[in-house]
Amino acid sequence: MKSFTVDFHSEDQMESITVQKLNEDDYHKATEGGTRHLFDLDTNIGFFAFFDAEDTNGTESYLVLHYEDDNEDPSGCYSFELKDFYEFAALYLNDLEFSEEVDEDEYGPIHHLAHLMYHIIEEGKTVEV
Repeated sequence: MKSFTVDFHSEDQMESITVQKLNEDDYHKATEGGTRHLFDLDTNIGFFAFFDAEDTNGTESYLVLHYEDDNEDPSGCYSFELKDFYEFAALYLNDLEFSEEVDEDEYGPIHHLAHLMYHIIEEGKTVEV
């Protein structure tokens, strides 16, 4: 597991965050106690599955799997601090309220979430696990 920092643009209205990129062994250890799928995000940069997990000691993790193209195996697994993961969930849920009122072409909470994930994926490409 390797940590890296993601710096966002000032207009993204998000402070820098620390992200951990997990390898397959890290993933299995973090999820040994079970997982709970929360939501998905399908974007032009890939498909994201957001979930929380517990290891055998009861330590919780807040994870995102990133899938590219039609691959069945994820291209990356990222772990976040609860406060940052909560921000992602809030953007996702906030979009559910606005989806009936906002034109799909307008920049809304779900677009902002996809934009943040873009920054994370781009920064994570340079991290070898």
